[in-house]
Amino acid sequence: MKNKVFIITGSSGIAAETIKLVLAKGAKVFYIGRDEQRCKRFQEALKEDNLHADYIVGDLVNPSVAIELVNACIKKYGRIDGLYNVAGISGRRFGDGPIHECTEAGWETTMTTNVTTQYRMCREVISQMLKQEPDNDGLRGTILNMASILGISPEPKFFSTIAYAAAKGAIISMSTSMASKYALDKIRVNVIAPGLALTRMSERASQDKTIINFMKQKQPLTERVMDAKDIAEASVFLLSNQSKVITGEVLKVDAGWSISG
Repeated sequence: MKNKVFIITGSSGIAAETIKLVLAKGAKVFYIGRDEQRCKRFQEALKEDNLHADYIVGDLVNPSVAIELVNACIKKYGRIDGLYNVAGISGRRFGDGPIHECTEAGWETTMTTNVTTQYRMCREVISQMLKQEPDNDGLRGTILNMASILGISPEPKFFSTIAYAAAKGAIISMSTSMASKYALDKIRVNVIAPGLALTRMSERASQDKTIINFMKQKQPLTERVMDAKDIAEASVFLLSNQSKVITGEVLKVDAGWSISG
């Protein structure tokens, strides 16, 4: 990954852990967050480890922000070798839930923030990658999109959120379609589908004693909520040329969620 250029959306949780790992391998990173202070604090934390990443502040729900982010990265580094779409939300506080309870606002907000933002980033980044010269392995770039195990393996008792599940399922379909289209252009597209990991988005569930106990059987490999770094380490593999012959795949990183009762 040395000297490769990556855009990673987000500045905390899985995004932050992935950024640290990628930088440690000698790559360059542009990231984005909605909160300027959080972005700045993260950049300062990286400096303590003698690492550096560039960022812009913006909300990818705004159609112009994806363009702004890609342009900033190109202006600084001249190319983009990889995109990791991490940023997203849980829609519960906006009205997401079981379909008979899900509100119009819950549906629209959850779908827009999780799917449309990734569509925009993929559109802008792939447009750039198509113009780039291939790297030493003959690849023009790689895309990794964040889905969720809930887009594959539903859990009705504690995690019945129809818009979130639909959004993550849509990301999988979008990504596999992209992988098929752009393989001939030497652009890889894969998906990562995590189980429950400790992030700001999962804070409510991660602190619920009933759910903590439920994880002992639902995620038996850890018997708990996973660390964000567990997801980041798998992400780095899919972003790097170690996975250069892998495209169109959905990697479940779920501590056994999908095969547990």
